[in-house]
Amino acid sequence: MTARETKPDLYLSMPHPCSYLPGRMSTILFVDPQRLLNEGEYGAFVRRGFRRSGDLVYRPHCQGCNACVAVRIPVQAFAATRGQRRVWNRNRDIEVVEKPVRFDSEHFDLYRRYQAGRHPESGMNDADPQKYLGFLSSRQVDSAFFEMRVKGRLLGVAVADVLPDGLSAVYTFFDPEARQRGLGVYAILWEIAETARRGLDFLYLGYWIADAPKMAYKINYRPLQALIGGHWVQLTPAD
Repeated sequence: MTARETKPDLYLSMPHPCSYLPGRMSTILFVDPQRLLNEGEYGAFVRRGFRRSGDLVYRPHCQGCNACVAVRIPVQAFAATRGQRRVWNRNRDIEVVEKPVRFDSEHFDLYRRYQAGRHPESGMNDADPQKYLGFLSSRQVDSAFFEMRVKGRLLGVAVADVLPDGLSAVYTFFDPEARQRGLGVYAILWEIAETARRGLDFLYLGYWIADAPKMAYKINYRPLQALIGGHWVQLTPAD
């Protein structure tokens, strides 16, 4: 058996304060950082509920807590709500262009403004370009930066991984002054449409956490499938 045919080793982190639920401790299960995954291996981990941050491929593994639920949208069955349709129509003037994953000063400036405006208390509010790119990019994943522009003005960037069966939404940042556009909602709607356009089945949204406002919004995209007990099941029907 070759090294490539062996299964990657998994490790468990030390407990640390949970980023989403105050007063709780979090532990993550992660893939050996020295092991670079190919597209098929990474896709298989995502189907098992893993995410990535930079090169780190992980999933929550917390004792006595299962609040983090991996979710995905079956894009062919997706049915937008009235409010989502309004957001889509409001942003019809946006042009989305796919860009390679590399450092871009215009992207970085927008990222810093987004963090300062939306998440000023976050440890991600950092002016280090290497940390920024290290968070969004990966040596082992086929990813893309999708620019959202209106008449040349950069409004947002959606970062997504390309998987054998879909797209995985990694992170989106946008102009905090363009609140009326609903760019966070628009980015997900666009990724749903792009996933379908590519003939793929699912948009993976990471973790839904019912009691965490920053993560609870994902329940609004229907139908929504959840990974429960090792199986993908329908969490919500289409509207």
